[in-house]
Amino acid sequence: MPVDRNLFTQAAIDVAPLLLGALLRHGDTVLRITEVEAYLAGTDPGSHAFRRRTQRNNSMFGPPLHLYAYFTYGMHVCANIVCSPEGEASAVLLRAGEIVSGHDSARLRRGPKVADRDLARGPARLTQALGIGLHQDGADLTEDPFGLTLADPAPAALTGPRTGVSGPGGGTEFAWRFWIPGDRTVSAYRRHPGAPTALN
Repeated sequence: MPVDRNLFTQAAIDVAPLLLGALLRHGDTVLRITEVEAYLAGTDPGSHAFRRRTQRNNSMFGPPLHLYAYFTYGMHVCANIVCSPEGEASAVLLRAGEIVSGHDSARLRRGPKVADRDLARGPARLTQALGIGLHQDGADLTEDPFGLTLADPAPAALTGPRTGVSGPGGGTEFAWRFWIPGDRTVSAYRRHPGAPTALN
C-alpha cells in the first residue's frame, strides 16, 4: 500500500515490523526488506543517539521517513529510516533484503559472481546493491530517486537481539531485530564479543 508518513511518527520498535516485506526503490533498483533493527534515543545504549546529538547522527533527529545514512568501519555506508516526531531520534536500520528489480545495476555494484541471496544480505551490502551513498543522508524517502511501498499486510516476524551491538544494547532486553522467518536473504546473527550472551 502507499506509504503513510503518519505511521513513521511512531517509535522505531513499532515501525520496524511494519517494514518487513516493504519495497524500497532507489533509482532503477528495488529491494524487498527482509530484516531490520530498531534503535531509540535516551534509554537505548545501542543507539547512536544514546548520549547526544552530533554531526554524525544529526539526521536521526530529523523528520520521519527520511534517510539516516552513516559511515562504519571507515569504508561502508549503512541506511536507516528515521521514525518518531522530529527531535526524538528513533530509526530503523535496514539489515537485509532481496533485490526484486534492477538486478543488473545491483550486480554491477556488488560484483558479477555474487549470488542473488547475497546481493543485499547485510546492511553494507544492502546500501551498495541499491547504490545509496553517504551524500544522501537526510534524503526524503518519498521523493525521487527513492520510493517506499509497504506490504499489506506485513509478513509475520521473528525477533531477537540486535547483531553486532556491544554492551547491554546487545542483550535480550533489546530484542529489537525483526526478520522474516525462513527467508534466505536474512543475515546470520552475530553476537558482539562485548554483548551479553544471547541466542538467535
